[in-house]
Amino acid sequence: MNMRDQDLLLIALYALLGAGGAGALGAVALRILRRRSVAVSLAVVTAVAVLAMLAGTLTVAWAMFLSSHDLTAVTVVLAVAAAVSLGTALLLGRQLVQRCRELVDAARVFGEDGTFTTPPVPAPAELTALSRELALTSERLTASRERERALETSRRELVAWISHDLRTPLAGLRAMSEALEDGMAADPARYHRQMRTEVDRLNSMVGDLFELSRIHAGALSLSPTRLNLYDLVGDALAGTDALAREHGVRLVGDGTASLPVEVDGKEMTRVLSNLLVNAIRHTPADGTVAIAAEAREGSVVLSVTDACGGIPEEDLSRVFDTGWRGTQARTPPGGAGLGLAIVRGIVEAHDGHAHVRNVTGGCRFELTLPAPA
Repeated sequence: MNMRDQDLLLIALYALLGAGGAGALGAVALRILRRRSVAVSLAVVTAVAVLAMLAGTLTVAWAMFLSSHDLTAVTVVLAVAAAVSLGTALLLGRQLVQRCRELVDAARVFGEDGTFTTPPVPAPAELTALSRELALTSERLTASRERERALETSRRELVAWISHDLRTPLAGLRAMSEALEDGMAADPARYHRQMRTEVDRLNSMVGDLFELSRIHAGALSLSPTRLNLYDLVGDALAGTDALAREHGVRLVGDGTASLPVEVDGKEMTRVLSNLLVNAIRHTPADGTVAIAAEAREGSVVLSVTDACGGIPEEDLSRVFDTGWRGTQARTPPGGAGLGLAIVRGIVEAHDGHAHVRNVTGGCRFELTLPAPA
């Protein structure tokens, strides 16, 4: 190694010692002040960088035995550079602290009323990302509160309607049992038949409530098997044929294609029966209820079309809500507004979705199910 290389190595060593000492002091200062403002941390970091450069340069200058004039000149230049650097750091730190305070104020309002408003002044990328996440969280919380309010309204309506629907058959059963007990019934057999009808009605309502509670609790256990949709539709039509003839409604299932599906046969039969019964009860005599199925872009679409005259546009979004029964004209006798909510719950448990829309003379309920692999 020649003399020049030795000098360079020695200079580097002196610079390392001077800068390293300043860096160690800065690390201690940062640890002590770690709970203070961001501006203080920025000032310390800038001061450490400047002092490290100053210490390294002065150490090398002292080691090189510069003249007092040269050493003074170097010191003045470094002091001015350090002052400018510290001033700039403090100014930038003050702006950063202001942006942080604005974000803190916005977050405080968010905590009080649940609405987050992004500060209007542009902020550094990290604070902007934090503001964006808080805004997204605010949107999700708002949507969640709206769903909670809707569910609470639906629950109250359901309790009110169920209470009313239970009171009517119970009052009838009590009156008939008292008449039989007092020997005032002219035709006891007719009273017994009527009591059996009311009991069946109550049993149906309780069964629907139990099914809906399982759906809402996520306790609906499915046993999907590969079935033919044509057979499922045929079973549902056969089960509702007597009700259709009683109401004078024609059932049409010619539009059902022979398609394979992976579903729980029992639950899906309940879905189809609910839709068909709902359609039959709301279709006038001599009307037609049609059920069809088709393959559509990786899915299977089942549809039930009735002649109810249509559903008001403002009610279309609530048709599948728990307890919804719409206008009095669409209120099914003895129903509690649970059938369509059960339909949606079972279909969604099969990773599908239910939809309703108005068509000429009535409405069409569509069930979209994933096609089997």
